[in-house]
Amino acid sequence: MSNLFSSSIGKKLVMSLSGLFLIVFLLLHMVLNMTLIAGAESYNAMCEFMDTNLFIKIMVPILAAGFVFHILYAFIVTIGNRGARPVRYKVQNLSCSSTWQSRNMFVLGLVIIAFLGLHLYDFWANMQMQHFIGGHAVENPYNLVVSRFSNPIVCACYIVGIWALWFHLQHGFWSAFQTVGLNNQIWIKRWKCIAKLYAWVIALGYTAVAVYAYLFL
Repeated sequence: MSNLFSSSIGKKLVMSLSGLFLIVFLLLHMVLNMTLIAGAESYNAMCEFMDTNLFIKIMVPILAAGFVFHILYAFIVTIGNRGARPVRYKVQNLSCSSTWQSRNMFVLGLVIIAFLGLHLYDFWANMQMQHFIGGHAVENPYNLVVSRFSNPIVCACYIVGIWALWFHLQHGFWSAFQTVGLNNQIWIKRWKCIAKLYAWVIALGYTAVAVYAYLFL
């Protein structure tokens, strides 16, 4: 088993499986975030449910592990790929054989990590984390969100992070299914179409929440 996870295929498999896990989380998190548009009462009720539900509390460390594994193995795979090509004899034009996002997944990942750090600092540290350390979460999560997104710089940073995620998902979604073996010529085309649709839904959904909070709250 240890040999599997230390092999090149094993590393990519871990990264793909953790990525698929995070894909499900992103969709669920977006749906919950959109309760902000329904008003303070709905959003605060959703946050209270997230804070008190036992299943959610159990899933938080599992989710954190998913992020850590995905990010860690992304670094390992990238470094391994570059190490396999220590000398570059000539600059190749890969634009015809691969997409821009597939060639820049690592850079997009770094932008997303910065975006994740901002999000954890702004919200998770003031809400869920407080329950884990025995502190007190903010009394009104709705007001916290409105306060943060009222800052145009913060709002712009979130939107940049969201659309970096859009690029990342378009390639990462279908390549994850390819890595786990669902890569025949029929299904890979379908996964690419689903990936584009999913990426657009995620990006537009999260952007709508940020823009709505900035413009109307």
